[in-house]
Amino acid sequence: MGLSQWSSSPPSSSFFMHAFILLWWCGLLVTSVVGGNNETDRLALLEFKAKIIDDPLQVLSSWNDSIHFCQWRGVTCGRRHQRVIVLDLRTSKLIGSISPHVGNLSSLKNLILSNNSFHNEIPSEIDRLRRLQFLLMSNNTYIGKIPRNLSHCTNLKIIDFGRNLLDGEIPTTLGTLSKLRLINFDFNDLTGSIPPSFGNLSSLKVFGTAYNNLGGSVPTSFGQLMKLTFFGVGVNRLSRRIPPSIFNLSSLKVFVVGLNQIQGHLPSDIGITLPNIEKISISSNQFTGPIPISISKASNIKLLELDENKLRGRVPSLEKLYRVSMFVIAFNELGNGGANDLIFLCSLTNSTYLTYLVINMNNFGGELPKCIVNFSTTLTFLYLDNNKISGNIPLGIGNLINLEDLRMWNNKLSGNIPSEIGKLRKLQIGIFDQDCCKVAIKVLNLLHHGASKSFIAKCEALRNIRHRNLVKVLIACSGVDYQGHDFKALVYEFMTNDNLDGWLHLVSRRNEVPKKKNDLNLLQRLNIAINIAHALEYLHHHCHTPIVHCDLKPSNVLLNDEMIGHVGDFGLARFLQEATQECFTNQSSSIGLRGTIGYATPEYGMGNEVSIYGDVYSYGILLLEMFIGKRPTDNIFKDNLNLHDFVTRAMPEQVSNIVDPIIFWKSEDMETRTNDTQIQNRIGCPKILECLILIFGIGVSCSMESPRERMNISDVVAQLHLMREKLLRTRIRRERLQLTGKLFMTQYLLL
Repeated sequence: MGLSQWSSSPPSSSFFMHAFILLWWCGLLVTSVVGGNNETDRLALLEFKAKIIDDPLQVLSSWNDSIHFCQWRGVTCGRRHQRVIVLDLRTSKLIGSISPHVGNLSSLKNLILSNNSFHNEIPSEIDRLRRLQFLLMSNNTYIGKIPRNLSHCTNLKIIDFGRNLLDGEIPTTLGTLSKLRLINFDFNDLTGSIPPSFGNLSSLKVFGTAYNNLGGSVPTSFGQLMKLTFFGVGVNRLSRRIPPSIFNLSSLKVFVVGLNQIQGHLPSDIGITLPNIEKISISSNQFTGPIPISISKASNIKLLELDENKLRGRVPSLEKLYRVSMFVIAFNELGNGGANDLIFLCSLTNSTYLTYLVINMNNFGGELPKCIVNFSTTLTFLYLDNNKISGNIPLGIGNLINLEDLRMWNNKLSGNIPSEIGKLRKLQIGIFDQDCCKVAIKVLNLLHHGASKSFIAKCEALRNIRHRNLVKVLIACSGVDYQGHDFKALVYEFMTNDNLDGWLHLVSRRNEVPKKKNDLNLLQRLNIAINIAHALEYLHHHCHTPIVHCDLKPSNVLLNDEMIGHVGDFGLARFLQEATQECFTNQSSSIGLRGTIGYATPEYGMGNEVSIYGDVYSYGILLLEMFIGKRPTDNIFKDNLNLHDFVTRAMPEQVSNIVDPIIFWKSEDMETRTNDTQIQNRIGCPKILECLILIFGIGVSCSMESPRERMNISDVVAQLHLMREKLLRTRIRRERLQLTGKLFMTQYLLL
């Protein structure tokens, strides 16, 4: 056949059809492999659902073939190609892990899984989501490392992994994500240092890594972030100085570096170079020098926390801080004991939102200015104690009608306590000196329902009981104020170390700004737990009439200067018949109000009468809280998961994963902490691990749902004592070995 003959013969239509179909299938195959399609998305979502082990709100009940997957709850598809572009399941109370198949949702722009109970690791397959912009996964229980290959998601604008259990270092590769606006890794267990590469993120506005274990220093490169508004790195192990360039970021609104080991001083022009600043917290560091005079020019400041440093000199005038609500400069070396030390207080009368004024533990002298009676009526906390303040308490102090906590002890005040204090009907505390003995005065708010009965209950409960682990009441006061209203107060023995709650939890009630570092080690916590158990054993079994406390919780356990626990606040206490251990009268109609949510025993909510088993339940919850560092009302405890079940599921193999790591950071009965690997080794120490398992076992046994299954408090005391003896024997043996080693080395060196 010649060429001309072939060219003149038209090809068959079936040939073109077969060729078209072949090319179409090839294209479809390539699309499926490389970019995915609708079916890929549907299968990926079903794989995601398969990893969910509990869905109490039935959020994923619509995820089935009855409707198109683009109509499934939490799923949003693009209009053109019907591909998934948003997966938003925030606050859905889901429990489970994330399927690696999520990486097949190749068109996904927003992945939002915040406020659930997702666990296990974050799958590395997320790096395949090249169009991803928002990655919000905060407030879950993810473990493991931050995926290093997230840098492949070059369109990311927001990364939020806050409030999880992530560890390891922050990947430096994230510094290549030029579109990032927000990075939040707070409340994890991250180590290493802050990557200097983050200084290249020119679009970054928010950077938060608070409550981790980050060391090193703040990178100088952060001074290049001209759009930065929020810088929060508090509660880490950062040291050295803050780069001066950071104080020149005029966009900065929040600067929080509290509870680190940072040195240096505040720049003299800070109030000028940071014109938009609203919150400054440098608490618990090693800052030196004076408070800059220019601070008064920062008129937008709402919170100024400079406490627990080494600041010296006079406090400048603050007359332009109109918006400040929290001014905290305690635990410094401010003032010189002179007559004019407290003049700055008068400049704060312009601050109409002032709520916290805390200047205690300094060197302030002179008389207390009369201008303090003109403070805003919003003032709630006024701490002036442990200074050198002299003179009388101003008569107009009754103007501060919303004052709840007034502390003036350990000064040189003279004269009478003004009767106008009777006007302060909201006053509850923390304190004066009486006969060279510090005392705490608790004034009852009689406007609250049942306050008078509460006062009577306190007096009855404390009148005849004496025990080394119960707060001592020195006197009860009852009368009328100058307006003829009832006035009732209790004068307690003062406890210098406040309450247990403040030592167990880093977050204060002041907008979650760190207040004080937790440094209770394992042995200290065990001793306090024994103190509390002794107090309950006395109340339940050794009083003339058994007493049920009814409101046992960390804030009602006070600590003296030797860190010995004392149970206090008997406002809800009840007397029981000794034989039956049941309440004298049937008061089940109000029993649901007994105690505090999270600590109150379940049977009280069902109308059962008060019993000692209720206190044992509260003790069990408190004991678990002491050693895992989480309140029973923590966000991770939702729906079917509570503190008791959380510990039970971890027993015994996973105990090392739930124990509060802070126990091992500052421990007198262990070596000084040097790195995080050593912490894990300590947790894995057989004797310590055995001790923790036993402690958690007691806590679980005490907090059983059925009252009759709970341990007797006397058995608790006995077991905890045995546990402490074992722990101390281990410590003594180790110290002997260490001493032997030192002697050997000494002899070797002498040779």
